[in-house]
Amino acid sequence: MSVGQALGLRAPIIAGVVASITGTAATTAIFLSAFVAIGATKEQTISMVAIMLVFYGALSMFLSWRHKMPLSVVWSTPGAALLAGASLTGVGFANVMGGILITGLLLALTGLWPRLGELVSKIPKSVASAMLAGVIFNFCVAPFIASAQYPMLVLPVIAVWILLYWLAPLWASPVAIVLAFTLIGINQGLSVSASDWLIGINMVQPEFSIASVFTIALPLYLVAMASQNIPGIAIMKSFGYEVPFRSSLVTTGLGTVVASFFGGFVMNLAAITAALNANEQAHKDPTKRWIASVSGGLVYWVFAVFAGVAVAFVYQTPRELLLAASGLALLPTIVNSFNVMVETADQRLPAVITFLVASSGVAFFSVGAAFWAILLGLALIALLKLRNPLKKA
Repeated sequence: MSVGQALGLRAPIIAGVVASITGTAATTAIFLSAFVAIGATKEQTISMVAIMLVFYGALSMFLSWRHKMPLSVVWSTPGAALLAGASLTGVGFANVMGGILITGLLLALTGLWPRLGELVSKIPKSVASAMLAGVIFNFCVAPFIASAQYPMLVLPVIAVWILLYWLAPLWASPVAIVLAFTLIGINQGLSVSASDWLIGINMVQPEFSIASVFTIALPLYLVAMASQNIPGIAIMKSFGYEVPFRSSLVTTGLGTVVASFFGGFVMNLAAITAALNANEQAHKDPTKRWIASVSGGLVYWVFAVFAGVAVAFVYQTPRELLLAASGLALLPTIVNSFNVMVETADQRLPAVITFLVASSGVAFFSVGAAFWAILLGLALIALLKLRNPLKKA
């Protein structure tokens, strides 16, 4: 390889490294919050983080190399927020993994039968966004609630996030989260022992129940499709790439199924990370940008080595501060969700009702709020489209 060729590869490698660092730093706290919420042990959480980083690093590299385009695979961040915000008391870790396994099968089926993906895409964006906003609402208010109890820890982080969101939005969440855990570590005296570097892979036997299907699998599937896969495909198309739908969905779906036996989580196509790897800053030649996703995949493998250290910090962090850090990372998501909620005038009422139901945390028949929120939102849209019999012609 000539010097010129080596320099030509520098841009996509740097782009891939930056995308992976920012994506991981901005979302890891949310996943750790989710697994703490469902009652996972410290060992199970370490296994999850390590397995997921290895898996989606490998899938990103495989799909990008196979199709010669920057296809980035990540864990479902909105899905993790949904899991953390759902009322899963008594469901059990094995049942959660059963729901994740079903989600993986649904994603793979969508790749094999695109008609299913078309049906999901017909769900009004206002309702899907309202459901997501409701699920993550409690996270997003957490930083401001925690600021009353921990003002010297939380207020500076909020200020940094706002400043960076104005100056360099891409770096707002990663920098704020790193700063948050740095301040928390100093203030709370968090420490890392030699055993925290050890990573054990825990096998899980997924179990199934009503909650597995309706509280976990269906909402996770809808969120993965509506908030990650469909936007991710659209973003790639805007850069001139036709994403191999079948290959991508089958690969991430089956990867999710396998990961569920190791305490893993849902995998899907990236949206923001995809934009970082697919734009012209990664490489002027679109046919060379796949190198960015491959180099980013290698970064995920490096991060997997530090899974135990990250989890050790989280399990020593007060829950209020952990939720605050997660909430800052989700602020751009809820802002976007609110924007989409009110775009269509005749769907504003159904969207608001969907948001309120999802944020309430209400559960009926062991089925969580996210499912009922979507169902009620769709029913209201259908009702409002009917001709009012009391209205004069």
